Amino acid sequence: MSKGHETVPFVSLEMANNHMGSVEHGLRIIREFGAVIRDFTEFRFAFKLQYRDLDTFVHPAYKGRSDIKYVKRFEETRLTDSDFQALIAEMRVQGFTPMCTPFDEASVDRIALHGIDIIKIASCALTDWPLLEKIASADKPIIASTAGSNLDDIDRVVSFFMHRDKKLSLMHCVSEYPTPSERFHLNQIDLLRERYPHIPIGYSTHEQPDSTVPIQIAIGKGAQLFEKHVGVPTPEWPLNDYSATPQQVRGWLQAAREALQYCGPSGERVTGGQKERDSLDALSRGVYVRNDVPAGKALTNDDVFFAFPPEPGQVLAQDWSKYHRFVTTAPIAALGALSAVNTEASNARQKILQTVEKVKSLLKEGHIVVPGKADLEISHHYGIDQFDQYGLVMITVINREYCKKLIAMLPGQTHPEQHHLKKEETFMILHGEINIVLDGNERTYHPGDVVVVTRGTRHMFHTENGVVFEELSSTHYKDDSFYTDAAIQDNPHRKTLLTYWM
Repeated sequence: MSKGHETVPFVSLEMANNHMGSVEHGLRIIREFGAVIRDFTEFRFAFKLQYRDLDTFVHPAYKGRSDIKYVKRFEETRLTDSDFQALIAEMRVQGFTPMCTPFDEASVDRIALHGIDIIKIASCALTDWPLLEKIASADKPIIASTAGSNLDDIDRVVSFFMHRDKKLSLMHCVSEYPTPSERFHLNQIDLLRERYPHIPIGYSTHEQPDSTVPIQIAIGKGAQLFEKHVGVPTPEWPLNDYSATPQQVRGWLQAAREALQYCGPSGERVTGGQKERDSLDALSRGVYVRNDVPAGKALTNDDVFFAFPPEPGQVLAQDWSKYHRFVTTAPIAALGALSAVNTEASNARQKILQTVEKVKSLLKEGHIVVPGKADLEISHHYGIDQFDQYGLVMITVINREYCKKLIAMLPGQTHPEQHHLKKEETFMILHGEINIVLDGNERTYHPGDVVVVTRGTRHMFHTENGVVFEELSSTHYKDDSFYTDAAIQDNPHRKTLLTYWM
């Protein structure tokens, strides 16, 4: 059950036949548990009845039989429509959502007549298809218990209600009353959550009334709905072995509250906040310069070292990566600490990730398959901030005596003029179109065109709408690219290399 984006635990208190056929006793049960739930506002609560149309539910030959436990129990606890309506009205007064388990088709009609909000399917009726057809015709949310059912049965029930666009939840349940601890099988909650990820999963409990560990484990496993059999004992009507008193339910809910606090929010990464961050930072290494550094210097790995302890406000080792760039804004003496006071930092990580996603889209658009472990190189000749105008992406498939690369250029990009002295290149256009300038002569190429660039030939590229082309060459050497613009040649930070990008 959700409230906005937040999941609100849903708890159903099951009266069953514990009203003992007395509307006054039923009202007392609802009121005493209403006093309990007022202290647990972080939960949403329902109170659940059971409906059987006893005139048709029990076979005529078995009516009035006292030797059959359930027939005797059902007939002795009969209530009228007006009795049930009085109980439902009191549920709403006490803050409960009325909920009911019907065991026959006539009872589904009675649920609608009484204005009950939620229909519960008992485990014994999970594959009662005539009853399910009737339930599906009602405009109510549905919660189904799954005790004793195999996965094929549950799959069919889920499919049945999903195809009818019904709001369905499932509950793990064991129909032993009370359930021995070795047969709780709470790992079934994991199985149901994994198998039906779009359906809320809960836990219907039949353990000893004083037991609180199962509810805590169920919450830890991500259950969102819970059911508990309840009643109020009297000298005349003692409770059965699996129904809980108001005091026992209070302890059970307190344990659930603690479990929710232990587990915290789900579906998002949560940290301990600034206090935790300060504690971790105090144990981190700081970034220090090896030698005297003047203002205006772009720092590299060779300029710094990492050591403990860090100084207050210092740049830490975790702030230093291939995506970060630090330029000194003031001189720093040897062994001095980097900080926001003496450096200016920039972080290209988001830009790099956006570039990778754009390249993936371009490759997909061109139906181009890339080996999973191919290295990717982003060339940003004038800095990552100008990558949209100047740059390209190279994917190295193999580089031996021969070399194969895939070159991707995004719409509007230009690759500045360069030449090679050692390698000769052959380009084959795979997707899009490109303008290539060879020694000052410009021509537009399209998919299927082949272009040979001999050693020493100056070449530059531009694409208006994006292009992917294959480069086949002799061995690629890192020191064999000579740019006409010396500023590019002198820029040691013009490449970003990624291995795990697919």
